[in-house]
Amino acid sequence: MDLTLANRVRVDSTKVVDDTDRRLLAAIQSGLPLVARPYAEIAGRIGVAESEVIMRLSRLQEIGVVRRLGVIVRHHEVGYGANAMVVWDVPDTQVRELGRCLAGFDFVTLCYRRPRRLPQWRYNLYCMIHGRDREEVLAHLEWMVNRCGLQGLPHSVLFSRRRFKQRGAKYFVEGDRGLS
Repeated sequence: MDLTLANRVRVDSTKVVDDTDRRLLAAIQSGLPLVARPYAEIAGRIGVAESEVIMRLSRLQEIGVVRRLGVIVRHHEVGYGANAMVVWDVPDTQVRELGRCLAGFDFVTLCYRRPRRLPQWRYNLYCMIHGRDREEVLAHLEWMVNRCGLQGLPHSVLFSRRRFKQRGAKYFVEGDRGLS
């Protein structure tokens, strides 16, 4: 399981997240333990009651610090051997609309806007497409182009060649304030 910190809700975490919250987030960021009562296990690690762990996670979700707890599936290990980052040169006035369209496909796992770096890099909209092989990724791309009206927009398809690292982000490390 993985902890995803919210990026859609703006919160002043210095006012709403205390040291116990930080210890809790540090304890679960690598995943929940696979035991009958994972929250009790986490509670023991950080020195609070199981009910407090549940209450704190609920509160952190309500205020937008935690978006969700979920499972990370390693896509290569379940047969999805190809992926490509597709970068688009989209008119700035259309980025939001087209980004939402691209993000709506199940085979798209990342979709975001980045600033152009002209004149070397003109692309401003990015999406990661996964498929069982290159042909499936390209079929997904063609489907997206037709469904989202992207015909004629400049883009490049950057297939992954080698995987160096794949894991969730670590937001807290031992030695951070409140994590000793």
